[in-house]
Amino acid sequence: MNKTPGLIILFILLSACSDKGTYQALGTLERDRIVLKATAAEIITEAPVREGTWVKQGDLLVKLDDTQAKNNLMKAKAAQAMATANQTKLQHGARSEEIAASRAQLEQANAQASDARANFQRIKLLAEQKMVGQAELDKARSSRDAADANVKRTTQNLLALTNGTRIEDLNQADAQVAEAEANLRIAQHQLDQLSIKATRDGVLDRLPKYVGERANLNDPLAVVLAGKTPYARVYVLEPARVHLRVGDSLKVHVDGYPNSFDGKLRWVSHDPAFTPYYALNSHDRALLMYSAEIDLPESAIDLPSGIPVQVDIPSSTENARNKN
Repeated sequence: MNKTPGLIILFILLSACSDKGTYQALGTLERDRIVLKATAAEIITEAPVREGTWVKQGDLLVKLDDTQAKNNLMKAKAAQAMATANQTKLQHGARSEEIAASRAQLEQANAQASDARANFQRIKLLAEQKMVGQAELDKARSSRDAADANVKRTTQNLLALTNGTRIEDLNQADAQVAEAEANLRIAQHQLDQLSIKATRDGVLDRLPKYVGERANLNDPLAVVLAGKTPYARVYVLEPARVHLRVGDSLKVHVDGYPNSFDGKLRWVSHDPAFTPYYALNSHDRALLMYSAEIDLPESAIDLPSGIPVQVDIPSSTENARNKN
């Protein structure tokens, strides 16, 4: 295979090396690109901030129609109020008026039972004297038994009121309240999510959709370039990658800016940006590029994103270390 073109490209790239044992890695100024997406399929009703405006964390960027979400919140509030009222009712137990009414019903039942028993005894004597038939006796016995059963029923009703609420009913009421409160928080969160707010300080770079347009779920609605100071993203040749460590001090040159910046390497990729190294021979591996990011000082705060930069990359371990 003819390796001449690859060697020529390598020679051109390395020709930028200086006499001080460095070469320049090329790249651009960047800021973290924060994409804020639609949380529901709703119509955009507000976009109060213009593109290019500096925004702070929490600033409203886009608002979606919240009519349905507000109604869901009201429904959740009503369910929570009903569950709480039922819980309070069970905790307080029966009212004194209810207990008094139950006692009165028991007294009435006892009186009716006493009258039914006395009536049965009279009918029984008459039946023994053959003065009434068997049907009349059976009817009196049935009335007596029904009156006794009614006494038992009203007695149990009074006990249910005076003994208080069962612990199982209280636990069930507590669970219903907890569920209602959770549903209320979910409804509130869904309403809040319709207000798309900046999650970091930065510049509002783009608003991909317009007011009045319907957004689908997960459609990009706002793009924020986060951070005041940009960083340099460059591509480092494979032979120099071994000399770089996070924290190294590197010189950064920005096109159109007279002075260089003292940057600090914050990240360098472990994987090449292009063809994997194990698929190449020793000559072609030298052409691999590794992405790296270099933080700039606060003096670079006003520099825009996208400007080309050159970073001096030391070609020896001794020059690469940060000598603070």
